[in-house]
Amino acid sequence: MSHSRLLLGALALAVAVDLGSLAAGFDAGHTVAKPLLMPLLALWAVLRRAPRPLVAALLFGWGGDVLLLSDAEPAFLAGMGCFAAGHVCYLVLFRAHGSRYAVPRARAGLLALGYATALVTTVALLWPDLPADLRLPVAGYSLLLTAMAYRAAVRLGLFAGLGGALFLLSDTLIATGVADWPQPPVPNFWIMLTYIAAQVLLAGGTIEALNARRAPAATYGEMRAV
Repeated sequence: MSHSRLLLGALALAVAVDLGSLAAGFDAGHTVAKPLLMPLLALWAVLRRAPRPLVAALLFGWGGDVLLLSDAEPAFLAGMGCFAAGHVCYLVLFRAHGSRYAVPRARAGLLALGYATALVTTVALLWPDLPADLRLPVAGYSLLLTAMAYRAAVRLGLFAGLGGALFLLSDTLIATGVADWPQPPVPNFWIMLTYIAAQVLLAGGTIEALNARRAPAATYGEMRAV
């Protein structure tokens, strides 16, 4: 079995332990498993020849994961800063390695309108219920996150775009919790489920798109032989 498959197996095990622990209310299992997730995904990405900005984004996500294990507000702000740095890395990645033609221009325009509407609506609704010292940081972070989600879709296509959308959903669930809005049952389970799926789709979608461009185009003779 290749090293990349071993890492995917280890990642799947860590995901199962983390989500199972959250569903069962076993805090110790979550505390142990959560910090393993992004390093395992980053190592897998390295073995798949991922660009450095992708690896950096995943490692900044690891920093945010560890910091958000604490309920203290300074740790929350520092964790938000780590994730913001990760989004900057993703934006650098999409600019350097994405394609301007991943989606048609008309669809990109509709996505831009949809994401802009979601950003303004979400921030406006959350604003009164957020702690006063968190309003501007959350608004600024939301703008950066929305830009990342949009660029993932228009520069890399379906899988990375879905990852960006799930990242936005995961962090919106966190923000509604901070604003003390009603939450679904076991909210941390849904937060982690959407977050893990987001990072896996962003990493896998990026590598898939880059591998498709690295593959040599078939020659005329090869096409005739099929």
